Amino acid sequence: MVLLACMSAATRPDPLRGYARDTWRSLVAMTDPATGLVADNLSGDLSTKSTYTSPTNIGGYLWSAVVARELGIISSREATARINQTLTTLSTLQHHEISGMFYNWYDPHTGAVVTTWPEDGSTVTPFLSSVDNGWLAAALHVVAGAVPSLKPQATRILSTMNFGFFFNPAATSPIGTRGLIRGGFWDTRPPGCSVAQDGVWFTCNHYDITVTEPRIATYLGIGAGQIPATAYFDAMRTLPDSCDYAWQEMQPQGFTTTHLGRTVYEGSYRYRGITFVPSWGGDMFEALMPDLFVPEETWGPNSWGRNHPATVAAQIEHGLGDAGYGYWGFSPASNPFGGYAAYGVDAMGMDTDGYPSDVQGGRYDAGFGDCRPPGPAAVYGDGVITPHAAFLALPYARKAATDNLAKIKSDFDAYGPGGFYDSIAVRSGTVAKRYLSLDQSMIMGAVGNVLAHDVLRRAFVTRDFERAVRPLLAQETFNVPAGQRLPQLGGGRR
Repeated sequence: MVLLACMSAATRPDPLRGYARDTWRSLVAMTDPATGLVADNLSGDLSTKSTYTSPTNIGGYLWSAVVARELGIISSREATARINQTLTTLSTLQHHEISGMFYNWYDPHTGAVVTTWPEDGSTVTPFLSSVDNGWLAAALHVVAGAVPSLKPQATRILSTMNFGFFFNPAATSPIGTRGLIRGGFWDTRPPGCSVAQDGVWFTCNHYDITVTEPRIATYLGIGAGQIPATAYFDAMRTLPDSCDYAWQEMQPQGFTTTHLGRTVYEGSYRYRGITFVPSWGGDMFEALMPDLFVPEETWGPNSWGRNHPATVAAQIEHGLGDAGYGYWGFSPASNPFGGYAAYGVDAMGMDTDGYPSDVQGGRYDAGFGDCRPPGPAAVYGDGVITPHAAFLALPYARKAATDNLAKIKSDFDAYGPGGFYDSIAVRSGTVAKRYLSLDQSMIMGAVGNVLAHDVLRRAFVTRDFERAVRPLLAQETFNVPAGQRLPQLGGGRR
């Protein structure tokens, strides 16, 4: 006991390794032994898993296996066998032949495309998502870079995936920029809005915001020469600061510049003394998940290198200061009272009806200068935090994130046999006692990068990809001040 008490911080076991080991256990429990396909979610006791999965889930399992190997949780032989099984099944799945893209939902036991939703029996028109296929392709890049013996298999699948199929050069954003990726498409006519073209029915929406998770698909398309580099600058940092756009969350401040012949408004928001470029909903997932694979803060020191720490700091300030929850980490996750919901920090999202941080839907309304008066002060109720959001913050606030996670674990019944449960409503103490494979794989990826020297990034980035993408990030300066005073982040990768 005396020896344990005197153990130095340097020799004490890192709790992150334990979290990763338990998180991996949940992913193993979610995976069908016959196909190597991981289910979408799993009950907290690891006994009951969903009967559907997605390209994102499959990709998350692949990169998690690489991390588990690097952290010594499983052997190299086991990791290779697991990844090989998944790739073998993936190569047989029905997909859209022309684009090489995969459908959004498969049965993990049979590999069949889901056409009837297993939870309620409703009809599903099979959809192919640009974002979901982006995460699968990112995982295939990781496999190709981290497991040489399986590179041919991973590359064969990747070589047929054309992200240019999602790109619409004629699309315009609200401020007139052009060339955007679509949300996805159906290969049979769907109900509701769609645009028939190229033998499919595309979504009516395009992704036109920079700080959102679809940028992984844009990066991949640019890196492969399938999408023009200008697409990176055609997404909006914010809407302009004129009254014509007063429906956004707050009035941005910024300046106009030009990159690759494209006019870019470098707008930013300011919340609780912190300046940042907002995401759509104000959540950690949109802002930081692509950063698991692309070293954004290194390649773009004056853009993402400023924005990522500011985003983390503002999330911490919301949870500990503004809302006073005592905990932080806001991102789409399980609703502790049932189902799934989009959580975030409303003030940090462009959408005025952005993602709330609590069950009651507390709203922040700063107004818009003389164009729109501020609303009543926000009232925050039963705040919902999700551990994966704190894990994503690790590179920029390691001590703050690990302290937050330790407090969550000690103060709530929030930790089970597969690691942290998916979400916690902190004022009522209600816990969503289940595991989502996407959220678990984000945890694995974040821990792997921190403890295994950016393992996902090193495996993902190729010379060709870096040559195509790095100069884009390097040339931009966000309207986020260098060296702005942020709440104590506790250190990180930097």
